[in-house]
Amino acid sequence: MTSEELDIKFHDAVKRVNAYTKPFPADTLLRLYAYYKKATNDYGRPSSSKAIINAFKTNALFQAKDISEKEAKRIYIDLVNDYFLDEK
Repeated sequence: MTSEELDIKFHDAVKRVNAYTKPFPADTLLRLYAYYKKATNDYGRPSSSKAIINAFKTNALFQAKDISEKEAKRIYIDLVNDYFLDEK
């Protein structure tokens, strides 16, 4: 898969997540958060008003620290596809 194809699939997966109206399980949300941040090279600090949420987000980012941008996009896409497959 080319970088351009990967980017298209990644952006499509992000759109699916953003359009979904039901709540995601917390563990899925944290994984999506970490892989999205890695895939987009967004290293800003978590900004929840609740310290516990920031701690969980920081931990999720730490667990994904050795993953490349391309790999993060692939994992994010697979996670979204698997989640929506399981939803049916």
